[in-house]
Amino acid sequence: MSNRIKTKESKEKKKVTNTTKNSKKENKAIDDETLSTVRSELKKKNISLNKQQEELMIQIFKFIVVGGIATVIDWIIYFVLYHFIKIEPIIANIISFAVSVVYNYWASCKYVFKVNKEKSRARQFVEFIVFAVIGLLINEVIIWGLHNELEWNAMLVKVIATAIVMVFNFVTRKKFLEK
Repeated sequence: MSNRIKTKESKEKKKVTNTTKNSKKENKAIDDETLSTVRSELKKKNISLNKQQEELMIQIFKFIVVGGIATVIDWIIYFVLYHFIKIEPIIANIISFAVSVVYNYWASCKYVFKVNKEKSRARQFVEFIVFAVIGLLINEVIIWGLHNELEWNAMLVKVIATAIVMVFNFVTRKKFLEK
């Protein structure tokens, strides 16, 4: 009975290891393909970058893709809450933001940043959430000021707020998630 349990545990461990290896291979293939595409496009424009600059460009590209997906999640939920359920923009923004930030954490750790393995996942998640909340507060102040005080269009205000917070998010995540 004891050998059966050990064998089963060993098989489980191998599955996890193989899944992790496959995931790393897939990410490496995506990185190689992205790097090749970036190099090709830069070559067409006679722009040369060193390896570190190339890696940063790729990371920014991935950040934009992941952030773009998170933004679509955020905006669709915001739009539905504001236009169909008739929730105030500030409350709709908090709800849509909360949903998108969970996706964003997962995808940022998996695809964008070389996560610092010395920090626990719990600490990384807390740091991510703290900076996400700061980003949310920046977002809220912009929405409140431009929509409630200046009476600008709610969706236009959301675009402006998103652009400003995007820069804040990249800088803080790069600083606190990576090695």
